[in-house]
Amino acid sequence: MKDLTVKIRRFDPEKDSEPHFETYTVRTNDGARVLHVLHAIHDTLDPTLSYRYSCASGQCGSCAVRVNGEPVLACMEEARNNSTIEPLNLPVKKDLVTDLLPRLEMIAPLVPKGEPVIPTKAEIDAIKPLKTCIECLCCVSACPAVDVTNFVGPTAMRQEMRLVLDPRDSGNRVSDAVRNGLFTCTTCQACWKVCPKEIETPAKAIEKLRSYANKRGFTLPRHLEVAALIKETGRSVPRTAESFLEKMSGVLEPYGPVKATVGFFVGCLYNYRQQQSALDAMEVLRRNGIRVIIPREQVCCGSPLIRTGQLDYVETLKTRNIETFRSRGIDTVLTMCAGCGTTLKNDYTTPFRVIDINELLTQYGIEPPARLPIKATYHDPCHLMRGQGVHDQPRDLIRQVVDLVEMPSVCCGSGGGVRSGNPEEAAAIGRKRGEEIKKTGADIVITSCPFCEFHIMGHTDKPVKNIATVLLEGYREKDRKKA
Repeated sequence: MKDLTVKIRRFDPEKDSEPHFETYTVRTNDGARVLHVLHAIHDTLDPTLSYRYSCASGQCGSCAVRVNGEPVLACMEEARNNSTIEPLNLPVKKDLVTDLLPRLEMIAPLVPKGEPVIPTKAEIDAIKPLKTCIECLCCVSACPAVDVTNFVGPTAMRQEMRLVLDPRDSGNRVSDAVRNGLFTCTTCQACWKVCPKEIETPAKAIEKLRSYANKRGFTLPRHLEVAALIKETGRSVPRTAESFLEKMSGVLEPYGPVKATVGFFVGCLYNYRQQQSALDAMEVLRRNGIRVIIPREQVCCGSPLIRTGQLDYVETLKTRNIETFRSRGIDTVLTMCAGCGTTLKNDYTTPFRVIDINELLTQYGIEPPARLPIKATYHDPCHLMRGQGVHDQPRDLIRQVVDLVEMPSVCCGSGGGVRSGNPEEAAAIGRKRGEEIKKTGADIVITSCPFCEFHIMGHTDKPVKNIATVLLEGYREKDRKKA
């Protein structure tokens, strides 16, 4: 047995004008779950505490709450000292009890066809990854689009895709999905990462529904323009000046002994718009013993097409990119664009290893830079943290050069085709990101994705810099002091 202290958000609409937090300390067994702590508080300290659970009634998922900001099932999450427990990010009825009904009513029922239909084994197998939902609404609580739009949310979209695959259903599910906000999803993958059943809603529901929508002519006009540009030029953004590849293609030798050789996949934004970040990264790599091969023939990875459901040209891009690096005998391909990295790792089948620049520099170690008298906050790119599982490595690098203050890891609004297709939604999510940045009191914002760099710049008055740029500034300060 041990004492465990938690802070719980309380709100009684009949008595309170606004929510407040109360702190409780209870005796618990080792390994107790959050639900056990709530039971102990209710039974021994405060019988007015309201929370929901229905384990004995077979309604798994009803005990969902937020613990330290993350949606979890209270019965599954281990209780830890000094945790903060809050309701899901939904309308609150009392304390930890939220109003689930409006969201549950958005989940479409199966509409049977006139004649009985028996699904085949293949059809059943296709449905299985989407059928285990327990309707806990953790995904809805974590969804950035739900906060700023009328989007029905991830679990309702999951159901739409499930019904598309079900031969017994007679509904017009694709047009329903488009009407209910299919193209407002940023594919940030927060819903998948908090799902107790690990349902991959972005890849297995959202993107597939968008591919069906594309075949039906529902793709947004701006997304069609991007697809046309990729087919015409091999890039998702228009040429405005000399590209990074025109300046730097070839082989860049390190300034000292060679630790590793990599091929560099530049991506569209670093090639045309955020060139300086890529140039800074090359200097950091060369300073740290990395030989960089930069093939000029590489093209867009296809992520903008995959995320928006326009798949016809994707295999052509994959084939060209794979052959470009394979033909040079490159066994490791380096990315510094989060979107390109997650696409090459998860949507390609490559004969080479794909590694993010933060992983590479952490793996081989870096020359210590001079410390800069700056307080920085770090924005986790969704396709880096959730898409590739790269969380600690950027922080390890940042802490070597500046003081780091954390903020919640939430989408900035630029992904999934939202910035191009729904700019007002992207701006609304971006403003929320700007508010979190302001709370940190940081001097600068650091990130590791060109889309995040570009988008966040429009929603904060703080400088937004790539990790490589900050490291290079540390090296230049070190050189200045030596000189």
